[in-house]
Amino acid sequence: MLAYIQLMRLDKPIGTLLLLWPTLWAIWLTGEPYTYITLIFILGVFTMRAAGCVVNDYADRHFDAHVERTKKRPLVRGALTEKNALWTLFTLLLIALCLLLTLNKLSWLIAIIALLTAMIYPFMKRYTHLPQVTLGIAFSWCIPMAYAAIIEQFPPTCWLLCFANICWIIAYDTEYAMVDRNDDIKIGIKSTAILFGQYDKLIIGVLQAFTMIGLLMVGVINQLSLVFYIALLLVAILFIYQQWLIKKRDRKRCFRAFLNNNYVGFIVFLGLFFV
Repeated sequence: MLAYIQLMRLDKPIGTLLLLWPTLWAIWLTGEPYTYITLIFILGVFTMRAAGCVVNDYADRHFDAHVERTKKRPLVRGALTEKNALWTLFTLLLIALCLLLTLNKLSWLIAIIALLTAMIYPFMKRYTHLPQVTLGIAFSWCIPMAYAAIIEQFPPTCWLLCFANICWIIAYDTEYAMVDRNDDIKIGIKSTAILFGQYDKLIIGVLQAFTMIGLLMVGVINQLSLVFYIALLLVAILFIYQQWLIKKRDRKRCFRAFLNNNYVGFIVFLGLFFV
């Protein structure tokens, strides 16, 4: 059982939380956060994040043994077989389908696109230095899907929120990729951390600035209260703290910077919840 928990990363919920916060942002910004739809989306986030982890581990099963951070994953150490992983994936996708069928047809279309993007993400690191961009797009489909499910429209706020979220994801996933950069170079895996090279910290800072601009525009368009802007001020402080953590590119500190983004998502949500 422990091996299945590890395969789905249920023991490491950071990725699930980073997907959950933008989903809740979008739900609250629609102005109609129905309880049952919120519950469906929360369950969907947990299910699809788990499915994404299974796909990722299956795709990387021949690479993970060569990376310090991933060498003890279940498929690598033989705790689970490839067949076990595929059956787990099938079960998770079946659960996700059942959840999806409770929503409207417009949501189904968005979900199909989201699923395809999420499934190709683990393979992108073999062909492009921009897998973090693919992840940003995959993780951001939750936003238009929420708008589709609740108000069946895609106002400017929806796409501004997507823009801010994609920038944020590329920034924090580059911090994450900085942890594995040396190992990835050795085995031929590509990432933005490798592509950006000596400019990694600068580009992360620029992406964080674009995240702030996007969120500020969301606040202005929706005439949000002072609470939201106080939340954004706290987010700016967290981004500065992350820059301090990654300044020497130490693996452990880069990973701490990545984990710190959970507070970013939570604070933005609080800013929206209390407006």
